[in-house]
Amino acid sequence: MTENNNSYFDGGLLHLIALNILGFVVTVLTLGIAYPWALCLVYGWKINHTVIEGRRLQFNGTAIGLFGNWIKWLLLTIVTVGIYAFWLGIALQKWKVKHTTFAN
Repeated sequence: MTENNNSYFDGGLLHLIALNILGFVVTVLTLGIAYPWALCLVYGWKINHTVIEGRRLQFNGTAIGLFGNWIKWLLLTIVTVGIYAFWLGIALQKWKVKHTTFAN
């Protein structure tokens, strides 16, 4: 097995800080309704700046697609009196991975 050193991240700190601030402000101003948009914005930026073994990753998820799941997960959390919240992180991670592909 040969080692491939072509994995790297080419994003910059200032851009990440600006995206996080923008996402936070928009989420607060919309009382959390725009959180799926902010999540897609920041996560998409991270994925789109990642290269694994010479292949760039690409995030193709949308805030609209996540919003539908977000409502479903919220309702499941309410119906189960908060128990589903333990699985929320896993459900979100599965959604992220489902919408992450190789660009090339």
